[in-house]
Amino acid sequence: MATAHGSSAASAVGDPDRTCHAVHPRQPRRRAFAPPGPYSQVARVELPGGGALLQLSGQIAEGVDLTAQSRDVMETVVALLAAHGATPDDIVHIRSYLTDIAQLPQYAAVRREFLTGIPPTSTTVEVSRPFRPEALIEVEVVAVLGG
Repeated sequence: MATAHGSSAASAVGDPDRTCHAVHPRQPRRRAFAPPGPYSQVARVELPGGGALLQLSGQIAEGVDLTAQSRDVMETVVALLAAHGATPDDIVHIRSYLTDIAQLPQYAAVRREFLTGIPPTSTTVEVSRPFRPEALIEVEVVAVLGG
């Protein structure tokens, strides 16, 4: 059974042995943009035998340049993970959307500050524009907590 803000919804996983909770985490230390639509920042799927899968919605940030926005996005990701008992070491996949792929080195430098363990799998693509015109980057994360 999936829940979003206390309401019942169909399971995103489709497996009755798993539970998916789309929740607003405890108040993170970092400010995250409120979702512009009816979705949650984090979906948590409890796995059989313990552990959990966390799927973070795309995160954007304010900032004057890609480096500042990248740092703010990664700080928000860390705060959202922490609210669920996870750390950057639990990230198994990261998807990054940049408005200018030529600036990948700036983003990569910031990302290395936060992802210091075994690197997760990764996808990085250039997009014309995220939903907020001032955003230069959007990052989605999948993390797995051990059981």
